Amino acid sequence: MRLSQCHNFHDFRRLAKRRLPSPIFNYIDGGADDEVTMRRNSAAFDAVDLVPHVLRGTKDVELSVEVMGQKLALPFYLSPTALQRLFHHDGERAVAAAAAKYGTMFGVSSLGTTSLEELRRTHDTPQVYQFYFHKDRGLNRAMMQRAKEAGVDVMMLTVDSMTGGNRERDKRTGFSIPFKLTLAGMAQFAMKPAWGINYVTHEKFSLPQLDDHVDMGGGTMSIGRYFTEMLDPTMNWDDLAEMIELWDGKFCLKGVIHPDDAARAAELGCDAVVLSNHAGRQLDGSLAPFDALGGIVDRVGDKLDVMMDSGIERGTHIIKALAMGAKAVGIGRGYLFPLAAAGQAGVERMIGLLKDEVERDMRLMGAATVSDLTRDILRPR
Repeated sequence: MRLSQCHNFHDFRRLAKRRLPSPIFNYIDGGADDEVTMRRNSAAFDAVDLVPHVLRGTKDVELSVEVMGQKLALPFYLSPTALQRLFHHDGERAVAAAAAKYGTMFGVSSLGTTSLEELRRTHDTPQVYQFYFHKDRGLNRAMMQRAKEAGVDVMMLTVDSMTGGNRERDKRTGFSIPFKLTLAGMAQFAMKPAWGINYVTHEKFSLPQLDDHVDMGGGTMSIGRYFTEMLDPTMNWDDLAEMIELWDGKFCLKGVIHPDDAARAAELGCDAVVLSNHAGRQLDGSLAPFDALGGIVDRVGDKLDVMMDSGIERGTHIIKALAMGAKAVGIGRGYLFPLAAAGQAGVERMIGLLKDEVERDMRLMGAATVSDLTRDILRPR
């Protein structure tokens, strides 16, 4: 299979599976426990049907939206994800360049593999910084100040990952950073030598946002220990309020599912919330973001921007989320598989295909702008 033969999420997933060693592919592909929530995230969209309007003379379609004061040419953005240069040696550089080409927002993770400063210098498209809250308050303040000085547009605090999820696929292969593979896992790396050649012949793998605290060579701390030892599970609403005040800019809370939490975020001054269950990688059995979307929009949609991620695979998924009231939709695995398959070219192809899907679907729905997508076009099955 070649990149030109990839026409949707599932094609990119198959190509990535061919090119990645199994432990790394399964790190992207897997979820927590029995992976019920991971499957439900996408299946939730199937429980709602679209009811198109016709004869509306829809010639030109406008896809642009504004969220958190940022103007996006597309109603979807590339969510922050960790360890991107593990999947392809260009990592965030490829993702940011693809986002810039299409004029949409991209995110950089605290566990990103390219520095905030480099990406901000290279691209002027909207950029968010996905932040984990640490026990060391001094570290939190220093990282926020660094992001501010780098020119990051939006601070995005993730609150659904104060400890790592039970990802049993990773346990079976021994996947961890640094690598501590089982024999079966090592055999899978041997079967995909091209990945290994790229890994050792390109820039050394690192975490620039945390390179003084997490050592990819196995010295100071593994990723697993980072979640269990450095992150603060006691974080509360007072800590959030202090962060919002310190940041003094656009602030987004990611990982919200309960309407009461969204309301509290609005009261404290958040500019946006992202409905997310971390793509089913944390708490198995949790509610799908799409199923929570309508209630949260009704509760706080007039007070802050409501977005969602987790489970987005098709343009119709984006259409349904926008019609339910989301201001924009985040893509995660949907661009990681294309990145793993073909680097920047893969991510650009994915964005282009998804853009075409959304534009075509809006024409078929009789919608000329995103604001034309309202709940009257949705019917529960």
